[in-house]
Amino acid sequence: MTVITISRGSKSMGTAVAEQVAENLGYQCLSRAVLLEASEQYDIPEIQLARAMHDAPSLLERLGHRRASYVACVRAALTRHVAQDNVVYHGHAGHVLLQNVSHVLKVRIVADMDHRVSIVMREEKMSQTEALHHIQKLDKGRKRWTKTLFGVDPTDATLYDLVLNIPRFRVEDAADVICRSAQLQQFATTADSARNMHDLQLACAVKAALVETNADVAVSSHGGNVLVYCGAGERHGRKVKALAERLRPGIEGINHIEVHVGVDPPRSAV
Repeated sequence: MTVITISRGSKSMGTAVAEQVAENLGYQCLSRAVLLEASEQYDIPEIQLARAMHDAPSLLERLGHRRASYVACVRAALTRHVAQDNVVYHGHAGHVLLQNVSHVLKVRIVADMDHRVSIVMREEKMSQTEALHHIQKLDKGRKRWTKTLFGVDPTDATLYDLVLNIPRFRVEDAADVICRSAQLQQFATTADSARNMHDLQLACAVKAALVETNADVAVSSHGGNVLVYCGAGERHGRKVKALAERLRPGIEGINHIEVHVGVDPPRSAV
């Protein structure tokens, strides 16, 4: 089956579309639940994870790695769910968090500014000018967040398999188009894509487990053989190696794990 990610700007009806798609297909619909699970598993306050996933990075945060570490924990929680297929995820940046897996259908929901402004005016009791500035601020923050962490512009249509314009497509119509697209052969789970998803899940789990080392790490996995790339010096490298060795019994699926210090990771690493 297919995993569906739905990206959207604020007040673009993306949540309503995601819920309708999940109902039509009988899929699990995920968003905030992923944050709650990551918060519980990694003992990080939910508010900190939410800020890491939504707030635009400040200059000081860009120089550190705490935000990237929090995102790694959310990504690990997300990949545990989507590895089972039959999931609609409409949380932040699903299209980049689930990279290099062919059975992920990446959808972008857009809406014209007048439509979005009218919703904010009604729901938040704002003037037209206030609503416009509110949306522009949110959009700018999301763009900076995605560019800082992943080097991509979330408004770039080439990142998605399908872009739908609300309200030109009603919620029901948009959901129907997405459901039909999800049935296409190119988005079906194959043996290869299932292995890729398993490798992504394992790499994310290992990276999240290494957060406590406070080291800058990237992780890749190929058939259970895990490679950890540590960009820090030897002191941090030794710390990463010591923890990595202890991970094998606790994380299912690891056949072998190696740590490379001072080696650039491949682009496929998380």
